[in-house]
Amino acid sequence: MPIPLERHSIGESPKFRMVMEQVAMVAPATCAVLVQGETGTGKELIARAIHDQSSRATGPFVKLNCAAIPAGLLESELFGHERGAFTGALVQRMGRLQLAHKGTLFLDEVGDLPLELQPKLLRALQEQEFERLGSSQTIRVDVRIVAATNQNLVSMVNERRFRADLYYRLNVFPILLPPLRERAQDIPLLVNGFVREFAGAMNKEIEGVPDNVMEILRSHDWPGNIRELRNFIERAVLVSPGRLLQPPLKDLTRMAPSEAGKPVQTLAEMERVFISETLKTTNWVVGGRSGAAAKLGLPRTTLIARMHKLGILRENSSPAVPPPAEAGDDKWEAYAESVG
Repeated sequence: MPIPLERHSIGESPKFRMVMEQVAMVAPATCAVLVQGETGTGKELIARAIHDQSSRATGPFVKLNCAAIPAGLLESELFGHERGAFTGALVQRMGRLQLAHKGTLFLDEVGDLPLELQPKLLRALQEQEFERLGSSQTIRVDVRIVAATNQNLVSMVNERRFRADLYYRLNVFPILLPPLRERAQDIPLLVNGFVREFAGAMNKEIEGVPDNVMEILRSHDWPGNIRELRNFIERAVLVSPGRLLQPPLKDLTRMAPSEAGKPVQTLAEMERVFISETLKTTNWVVGGRSGAAAKLGLPRTTLIARMHKLGILRENSSPAVPPPAEAGDDKWEAYAESVG
């Protein structure tokens, strides 16, 4: 059975199961966790899962994206400030560290934390105390830290761009998230989950995903990982006119090899193979309940147009001249009759 994670990150692949076993192992503890992985792999969802399975689940889960806040404001965001601490500080403000008291502070993109701020964070983590900007009063907190990064912190330590002592303080329990291309087994589960999510939100009836479409989605390398897949499926649900998902496959430009040692196929090559193989199974019958169009989840005229575009012809047949793109259905039907 697939293991659920939050709203839209599920999986049953060995690498995903290993991550979930690590989450279950570390969640009851109080140590810091460092989640590492490429952009879009779901690092925040892992942090939330750790929080939700811990004794702090009833406490706050506070996020701070170290890359999204200007360096000059990051110290104030983290520790807070007193009124008048700097120009524009009109009122006292609590920092994220204090807001996370009795809960979890998620430091996203921690590799972007300015070097000059790192010693103060290290002290706060070690002593569980800090001072607001403009104040000498010590504030004590009880906070668990989960940090995340898509950078190589070891290299940054070697280059003196990240403090070694802070790295070891954060890296008590490391979790490495695999990219989506290394867990292709989970892609159909994710796709179907996203289809249900967005079809419900858009009040559309999408009953399924054609096999050839799913295979193309499985073969794509997804450089943006789960985030890219989710956004693509949202767009696909939006543009699909019928009950089967018809994603804009032309938007997928980077394809991964299906087997080691084989050259990368273009989308057109993969689509040509899928359509040709389907036509062979139907003895080149295009229409009807048992025809290739029905098997591929496409309107008959759409399949015929794609056959022409991809240069798919039955052996010993001569090419027919297709009608213009703006022609009516009757013209396309006549063209369909001429080629299959």
